[in-house]
Amino acid sequence: MRQAMVWTVIIGMVLVFSGAASAQQALIDSVVKGCDKELKTFCKDVTPGEGRGLACLYAFSDKLSAQCEYALYDAAAQLERAINALAYAANECRGDLEKFCSDIKPGQGRLLQCIEKNDAKVSNRCKQALKDTGAKTVTAPGGLRIQ
Repeated sequence: MRQAMVWTVIIGMVLVFSGAASAQQALIDSVVKGCDKELKTFCKDVTPGEGRGLACLYAFSDKLSAQCEYALYDAAAQLERAINALAYAANECRGDLEKFCSDIKPGQGRLLQCIEKNDAKVSNRCKQALKDTGAKTVTAPGGLRIQ
């Protein structure tokens, strides 16, 4: 169970936060705070970055404190919510992305910028999904701003 949780955090951070630096840093800070003792005890010689700290925690997963386990569990839950929100928005905006943004390279918020640029033409489904997930403020038909 512990190993699956650590790997969920590692994989999720790579997938979800490749372009969202502030959200990624907040999640990392939360894990570092919750696992401070373990990181200082077992992982003090590990070079930070690229998931090496999480890999170290995985290697010592049988020695993690309840506080560290909770920090990892909480991070995994946050990542799961973010992945679900991303999947929902991508599904609801698929047609709009294909229609208006097919020539845009994904990453660093470029697809969201494209959707925002084409706001007047974007489907209500996509606008609602972006509102539901907190991705942006959109303009509904009739000029109503949805935040």
